Amino acid sequence: MMKPPRLESRGSIVAAALLTLGTMAAATSAMAATGATLTPGKEYMVVANYPNNLHVLDLAEDKVAKTCELPDAFSPGVIQVAPDRKTAFILNNRFGDIYGIDMDSCAVTFHAAMSQAPNERTKSIFSIALSPDGKELYTIQSPTLLEKDHYRVQPTRLAVYDTAAGMNAKPIRVLPAPRQVTVMQTGKDGALYMAGADIYKVDPKTGERSVAIASRNWDRPLYSPPDVLNAWPLQTHTRDFTILYTAAKFADDKFDMNTAQFLYGYMNVNLETGETETVDFGELTEIYFTGVRSPKDRNLMYGVLNRLAKYDIKEKKLLAAATLDHSYYVVNFNQDGSKVYLAGTWNDVAVYDADSMTKLGNIQLPGGDMSLGTPQIFVR
Repeated sequence: MMKPPRLESRGSIVAAALLTLGTMAAATSAMAATGATLTPGKEYMVVANYPNNLHVLDLAEDKVAKTCELPDAFSPGVIQVAPDRKTAFILNNRFGDIYGIDMDSCAVTFHAAMSQAPNERTKSIFSIALSPDGKELYTIQSPTLLEKDHYRVQPTRLAVYDTAAGMNAKPIRVLPAPRQVTVMQTGKDGALYMAGADIYKVDPKTGERSVAIASRNWDRPLYSPPDVLNAWPLQTHTRDFTILYTAAKFADDKFDMNTAQFLYGYMNVNLETGETETVDFGELTEIYFTGVRSPKDRNLMYGVLNRLAKYDIKEKKLLAAATLDHSYYVVNFNQDGSKVYLAGTWNDVAVYDADSMTKLGNIQLPGGDMSLGTPQIFVR
């Protein structure tokens, strides 16, 4: 019968194992930092998930192209891709920090902590946007001062950062901002559109603000106030900034709920032209978390949560719906509009044919769920 090794032998074995694991970890880290660069002209998706990963997906092959390990903690994983398509800026670390990740090298090239003082705790709720030239980053910050025996809520602020500021970025401008703002996008002319009680148009140089689309304060005869969910700042190929709403439309000024129509609609800013619209597109039969229009046919609206649904906007008609394996929060398209991608919740991205609404497959992500992460699709 073989005798067990002496303690020093066991120690040598453990040391050797630790050395091997360390070498493997170093090799993996080096591989992540020197992975293949993205190919010009190819289409990709970037998305984050637990425990704290940034994945770049190749949409020609519908597979994971590379995975970058992120610093600090995950959540919410809201991403904006820079205009040069090289850097992904991500709101993360429990809503408290923004990082810039070079998608070629996985290197962290930018870091901005929302909190600006030792006794300040500041969060940014989904609000991250980039200027059209990529030189400035915008975020709405909600600061709270942590005193010894009480908290003091501070005014909400619009913080503007230089994206070339590196790893200890500080705001170059701080401007007043309305409360309850979450998702934002910038127009071609540099205007910053932010969704809160209304959808505001803001000059990010001066903070001057106007209402682009009335939401809570809309004035639509015989309509109830709208119910909206502003959580995923999608960058779309169509350059639309789209917010879904539900509302009741009453038959007359008796406002009888028993005879009202319950409708789904969208508020939209065309980021190329600045044109705005508020349009009903179908009956309210189920809840959708996000909706986008097809790049092939702007009369088609797709929404997702527990089903993937396709609507004819002009006819206000549900054309088709697909049963899903589980809920998905976010819907987006590839550039030519042939494929629909569903993300959020768990750790897979579902792929559907946009015309037939048949499932083409799933892209499994290493790691855990995406939770509230915002996937972005872009062409390098």
